[in-house]
Amino acid sequence: MNSITWDYWICLYTQTHCVARGLRPLTIAAYRTALRQFESYVQVKLEGRSPDRITAADVLGYLEHLRTERKNGDSSINRTATILKNFYRAMVGMGHLEPRANPMAQFPRLRPPTRKLPVVLSSEEVQRLLEAPPGDTAIGLRDRAILALLYGTGIRASECAGLNEADVDLSEREIRVRGKGGHERSVPLNSSVVEVLTSYRQQRGEVEPRDRFFQSRRGQGMSRGAIYERVKKYARLSRIPKEISPHKLRHTFATHLVRRGVDLVTIRDLLGHRSITSTQVYLHVTAEDLRAAADQHPIGDLAGLLKNLLPQTKLPFQHAPPRRQTG
Repeated sequence: MNSITWDYWICLYTQTHCVARGLRPLTIAAYRTALRQFESYVQVKLEGRSPDRITAADVLGYLEHLRTERKNGDSSINRTATILKNFYRAMVGMGHLEPRANPMAQFPRLRPPTRKLPVVLSSEEVQRLLEAPPGDTAIGLRDRAILALLYGTGIRASECAGLNEADVDLSEREIRVRGKGGHERSVPLNSSVVEVLTSYRQQRGEVEPRDRFFQSRRGQGMSRGAIYERVKKYARLSRIPKEISPHKLRHTFATHLVRRGVDLVTIRDLLGHRSITSTQVYLHVTAEDLRAAADQHPIGDLAGLLKNLLPQTKLPFQHAPPRRQTG
């Protein structure tokens, strides 16, 4: 009976609540996987307890299990806690759970994970990457267009794969993408990106407005995984000593704009971030750039001279003041 309840609640949450919120299929699938993993833990460790009898202590025990037994990091654990919190909040909202029975209602706040600075490519590395696809083959033109679009706009791999022919307006130099939560936004195109996309479109030939813009060898739309594979391939061919992915190109796009003086609000809108907080990480990247620039200042070449100018003996004010004699 308990397993039936778990099945019903998880299906209700993912297929009704998450779909109504407009979440992407990949996001919904990730939520379903996380909830199923928690259910499996309950079946083994908590004697198959039903979801309406889970306590905050049970959830804490599961998170500790993820940390010690599964070796999950802080980000993964925080994400799991957030999924469980949203799951139980939805069950309360849909009338399947009393508010006082919500195990996540008074759940303690977890320590936020240490935010790592994003890995970005240098301008020279980007150039090598863009030049890696051959320019004399149909696949090479397509792949060069994909790389130029990812770096030139900062769109996600899923957004790139989801582009239809009608979404790409080269005369107006813009594309229309569907981001997280189904939100649409228009992204302007640099003239150099327009040239690369135009070359690919001419070579590819006419397609229907609803067809995918980027086509596979068999004339089908490219998947998100295929976009990742293309980027990985040319990163290897370019011999770039970094772990490169479409998301790293997204980081590179934003970081290079910050270095050129573009304000964060504009970059937020280009990236499709719903909060400026997500964009502020790129300020930390430029702070690292400033420190690196300070280290390169030519005063470092004069260090020896400066040392020679410093006195070798203590100056008067460096001596401790004499003690007053008492008695």
